[in-house]
Formats: sequence, C-alpha cells, structure tokens
Amino acid sequence: MSGCSADAGSEQSTDKNVKLTVATFNEFGYDDLFAEYEKANPNVTITHKKAATSNEARDNLTTRLAAGSGLSDVEAIEVDWLPELLQYSDQFIDLTSDDVKDRWLDWKSEAATDADGRLIAYGTDIGPEAVCYRSDLFAAAGLPTDRAEVATMLGDSWESYYAAGETFAAAGTNVPWFDSAGATWQGVVNQIPNAYEEEDGTIIATENPEVKEAYTSVLEASSTLSAHLGQWSDDWTASFQNDGFATMLCPGWMLGVISGNAEGVTGWDIADTFPGGGGNWGGSYLTVPEQSKNQAEAQKLAAWLTAPEQQLKAFASKGTFPSQLEALESEELLGATNEFFNNAATGEILANRAAAVDVTPFKGEFYFPINDAMQQALTRVEDGTMTPDESWAQFETDVASLG
Repeated sequence: MSGCSADAGSEQSTDKNVKLTVATFNEFGYDDLFAEYEKANPNVTITHKKAATSNEARDNLTTRLAAGSGLSDVEAIEVDWLPELLQYSDQFIDLTSDDVKDRWLDWKSEAATDADGRLIAYGTDIGPEAVCYRSDLFAAAGLPTDRAEVATMLGDSWESYYAAGETFAAAGTNVPWFDSAGATWQGVVNQIPNAYEEEDGTIIATENPEVKEAYTSVLEASSTLSAHLGQWSDDWTASFQNDGFATMLCPGWMLGVISGNAEGVTGWDIADTFPGGGGNWGGSYLTVPEQSKNQAEAQKLAAWLTAPEQQLKAFASKGTFPSQLEALESEELLGATNEFFNNAATGEILANRAAAVDVTPFKGEFYFPINDAMQQALTRVEDGTMTPDESWAQFETDVASLG
C-alpha cells in the first residue's frame, strides 16, 4: 500500500492554502478523519456538506452537474445511481493511479470504470446485510435474546423472518416487527439478479414476475408487521426513541444510523443471519468532478479517505464496512466489536454476511428512478392512499414514462 494512505498524505501536500469541500450523505464516519487530515496538512481546510438522504444528495449533484457549477471538490455517490452518472463520465476526472491499483474488490472498482477504462470513483464501503433487533423487546415477548439463538429463530428465509414477526406480534407487545415496507423491499430487490432491466438496457420492471411476486409478498407482510414509517422521515428517525419497531434490516452503514438515532436506548443487538441467505444494500464512492478548482488536492484526499487504514477507522466509528481487500483481511476488522450493539462481534458478523452474498444485481441507467417509483408505490399502500392493485397500476404508468 502506498505511503500516502497511512500518514494523511502529508508528503504530497503543498504549502499553498487549499479549501476543499466534500459532499456526503447519511453517515460515512468521516468527521474525525477530516480533523486528522487537516492536522497532518495544516494548509488544507475541509468543509463537509452532509445531505440527510441519498436522494437529496443525488438531486443536489445532478442539478449542479447540469448547471455546470456548484459541485463540491469531492462528491460522494451511491451505487444505485452510479450507472446514471457513467453516462456523463467525462464530467468526472479519471482517478486511475498506481497508488490505488488493486485496492478494491474487483466488482467494486469495475462498477466505477467507464467504457474507456477511466476510473471515475474510489470505493468507500459495501453493505452486507444482517438483522438488527431490540433484545429488550424480544425478552418482553418471551422470545430468545441471545444473538445466536435469535439467528436460529429468524432463520434464513423471508418466510421464517415474517413468521418470527407473527410470533412476536401474537405476544401482545403492540410493537411493529419492522420499520417499513420500503426498507424491507431494499433487502428483497437486491437478491433479484435483473429486477428492472436486462443487461442490454431493456426495461422489464413491470413484466418481471419476480418483481410483482416480491411486491405482493412485502405488502402482505407489511399489512400486519410494519410500523408503516417512511424510511429517513422525521417520524422514522423519532421512532428509534420510542420503541417504534423491534427489528430492521441492517447493512453495515446502518449501524451508525441506528446508534445515532437511538442514542441512550439500550437493547439493540445484531443477528448473524439474513432472510434469503445474503444481500448487499448500498455502498458508496467518492468522485472528483471536473468542476473542482482543486482537482489534485481533492484526489489526494479521496485516495486517503478510501485507503484501508481510514476505512477501518470509519468502520470502528460508524460501521461502514470496507470494500478494500487489505481492510477486509485485517485482524482488526474481524476482531471488531460494537459496544452499542451489546458488544456484538460486528466485524466477524458482517464479514460472514458479505461471504453469504451470492447475487450481484444488475443496475443499469434506469435502476434508481425505477426503484424510486417502486418505493413510492409501496408508500402509497402503507399510508392508505391506494390499494396494492391501484398502486401497482400507478407504478406501471410511472415506469412507462421513463422510457
């Protein structure tokens, strides 16, 4: 690994004062890392712009990309909207460098490489998923609380996960089993190889029987088990403080979100299992737009933030699970525990969950808008605006309008 990755890039910095802006969303675990970088590079000042959601960050980026100005020096993007941006790969600098060659899992870097072989983004994290749960609420319902016993009870299928929820509900806790249909959908759809598009770009979302079957099964479970909370809404955030639900699907990056929203709440734990076997939800990248006036310094910072040493620190801080080969093999990662989640061995658990992922879903140019339309379809049913059939019909109309 290059020397620049371990010592905050100090040997590559110049004496010129540089002000860098970095745009992220949700929780990347970078606050302490920015302070560390600035200390090692006194001429560099970093301003962090953090959007509340991935959708908000995407809207900001695409608006300013179209305007030709206003983007940050480093822009974080999510894997679900990366395919859209590859259409405009010339708007991002080529980050290819011998210093970062072979740093990531092959599929992680290949997804950010355009048709001309230009690497337009450095991988940050991946999102192997487990099931997070409230052990205190499980105890109140007479269910197991030990995480190994909970994993057995939850099983490894969607049917067994929903059945455990029905058992929990039958105990009379009056607490919903999971947070929302939309969040549960994210777990299901990432197990379908070609949910919305064929490899040649043909949109199949409304004709794909796997999608319709998954839509129906998620809404059937939602009718009795969901808190009907829109994920990332104010009500969803507040629900962590008032026993809003007992379980949720949790990729590594969600651990920091849970511990932040549930600060002061005890009882959260994590089970080493996932419905359907394995699944990856999300994971992000860092880009340097052509608009940046500080491209060289921005690339240095992006390379440093995505080096294994820093990704291990981000994982320790907020649970963002590394995508770098060296980090994935480190004893530090595999031995990591998380005090908030009852000292669970989160490094080992998420490594196991990553190993269980056996589907890499194809995500083409229209993946994000189609999935957003599906999220709206599920929400319309959960908030009572439409029946499942009416909302599916609206989904078909929305998808047709994209072509």
